[in-house]
Amino acid sequence: MELISWVILAVALALGAAWYLSYSAARLDRLHAKVEGALSALDANLVRRAESSLELANSGVLDPASALLLATAASDALERETEHALPDDLLDGQHFGGREDVESDLTETIRATLTPGVVAQIASDEGPAAEELERLIAAGRRVQFARNFHNQAVRDVRRVRGKRVVRWFRLAGHAELPEPVDFDDAVPGDR
Repeated sequence: MELISWVILAVALALGAAWYLSYSAARLDRLHAKVEGALSALDANLVRRAESSLELANSGVLDPASALLLATAASDALERETEHALPDDLLDGQHFGGREDVESDLTETIRATLTPGVVAQIASDEGPAAEELERLIAAGRRVQFARNFHNQAVRDVRRVRGKRVVRWFRLAGHAELPEPVDFDDAVPGDR
């Protein structure tokens, strides 16, 4: 083989390697953006769930003690925010920031106050409280979907970041390794 053939082969291999590294880095960046978007969607759905809980607590259909417990847990959940590493960019570097306990507490309070008998009573009244209950149940299901979507995106990022080429060439840069979110997100009536 002549020298020119070797040079052409070397340039082709270098271009192929450069394309593969560029493609891998762009894919990893898209996966990180997917995780950040999924965490934002989860955050929005958690806010909806807490607001629906607060509206149901203030509707007057629950006994005063249950309403107070539910309102307190919902208010605590609304006060917690997703932490942001960079305050100027709300999507960059966000993480759940220990909200798991507060969200699990809200789920436990919902489960304790909205027993099957209470749910059946509210649903049979067909008043505004029944609509509030339906919104709460729908918000709870959206939380489950959003959490599952986020955790799947985290698994995808972790799988790609575990590849040798990504580690050797530091294609992830200084991005934090995303963590899955785990908390009790049961919906009333799904026992």
